[in-house]
Amino acid sequence: MATVTHSQEVRRDPRRWWALAALVASMLTLGFDTTILNVALPTMAGDLGATTGQQQWMADSYVIVFAALMLPAGLLGDRFGRRRMLITGLGIFLAGSVAGSLAGDVNWVIAARAVMGVGGALVTPLAMSVLPSLFGPDERTKAVGIISAASSLGLPLGPIIGGWLLNHFWWGSVFLVNIPMAAIGIAACVFLLPETSDPASPRVDALSTAFTAAGLGSLIYAIIEAPSRGWGDPLIVGMLIGATILIAALVLRERRMERPMLDMTLLRHRGFLFNSIAATLVMFVLSGLLFVLPQYLQAVLGNDALGTGVRLLPMMGGLIIAARAAQPLVVKFGSRAVVTGGLVVLAFAAVLGSRTTVDSGYGFTALWLSVTGFGFGFSIVPAMDGSLGALPRDRAGSGSGLLMTMRQVGAAIGIALLGSLLASTFRDRLDVTGLPAKAADTAGESVVAAHIVGQRTGSADLIASANSAYVHGMGLVLLVCGAAALVTALLAAAFLPNTPAAPTVQEREEEDPATAVAVALADAGQ
Repeated sequence: MATVTHSQEVRRDPRRWWALAALVASMLTLGFDTTILNVALPTMAGDLGATTGQQQWMADSYVIVFAALMLPAGLLGDRFGRRRMLITGLGIFLAGSVAGSLAGDVNWVIAARAVMGVGGALVTPLAMSVLPSLFGPDERTKAVGIISAASSLGLPLGPIIGGWLLNHFWWGSVFLVNIPMAAIGIAACVFLLPETSDPASPRVDALSTAFTAAGLGSLIYAIIEAPSRGWGDPLIVGMLIGATILIAALVLRERRMERPMLDMTLLRHRGFLFNSIAATLVMFVLSGLLFVLPQYLQAVLGNDALGTGVRLLPMMGGLIIAARAAQPLVVKFGSRAVVTGGLVVLAFAAVLGSRTTVDSGYGFTALWLSVTGFGFGFSIVPAMDGSLGALPRDRAGSGSGLLMTMRQVGAAIGIALLGSLLASTFRDRLDVTGLPAKAADTAGESVVAAHIVGQRTGSADLIASANSAYVHGMGLVLLVCGAAALVTALLAAAFLPNTPAAPTVQEREEEDPATAVAVALADAGQ
């Protein structure tokens, strides 16, 4: 099959809509996995005996690998064929899912999630970059809308599908569901998707990739393990120093390269810098909340897995509605006002949520979750659009890559930092008086573990103490989220350019297809 380059004129391939179906299947596979694991974590913690730190690694191992490899993966597709790399990515994701479904211990699950992160890093940028080669400007808006809808569909469906599977099957089924989806995506790509490439793209720099993965991994390890080891532990201090050195080496190397993978000079653009900070903060908060909320809904409020997934819908619904409603507000008030307002709403929702008590019930939780979703939606879409709109036309590709990498790093640090705050607070406030030392240590590992110990020992007081300690820790997490959102709102109000509405997706397509695709992806909340 002939290779199509960006410099060639887009031909009306009669199979282009079937090819789009292949890309939709690929994005749906990743979309489900984005939120499905969060609902499964409490069940997995009980069945595998996973501590809070191990649950953080189950979530973060995927995100770290994804963030470290997304840029080089996109460049590999540009150079060696996007269809080929898409199929490879889906195959790796499928293999990781099989390994996860067969896992017998926590370390196996963490390793499987890391493998899935490799596959996800290949699929995400390449699925979007194929579109300009398939569709002309008159059809691309519709195509972008379809694949963006597929990306966002996984956000609300993931918890519900995961909850249903956990109510009927074992926890490995949340991995197993990826297998038919990935297989369909592979088959569709093989038979329906034409090959495209861009041999003129920058080369993959192995050393920069290694610096990114090692630096981010060291930082996350230190944050996750510090509550149990102590911040003064030599290993933790060494990891923090190592992370600082590796990340500094990455920045220096990328600044000296003629065609860097991570173009740090883009941060000199004020609009790009502060919009990117806002978008990264939103991912920090969202990832942290999706880590702590399912354990509250399932362990403290006593919902089953499916009920937990359904009860996350107010936040997902608010996010999706606000993401679609943000653009008219930007037209009327400008992006600075909307981003700042969205962050203030997010801060208010977090502070409101911090008032949650053991006896609050789900009604109050649904209220602040809905407000949280609106805050997310009204801040993330104009911030992402403003970031890309601030870039020169010829830097749109590198700018979107840097922005997506920053957001993934924000997600990884959110899970690590907020999860560690929760773990240390829970352990300090849990009353284990009268328990044997071994049982006390086990109960302090997580709220799920404390419930199991309480049930085995017949201690209602331990279960009540665990619920109280967890809700208190969640309140502190929400206060940190609120403070971070408020500080970012002040920065946005002071430094963001008050730009009018950015060009529509169709207008962007006529100027720069890569930017149009990136904006559509941002609108989907990914």
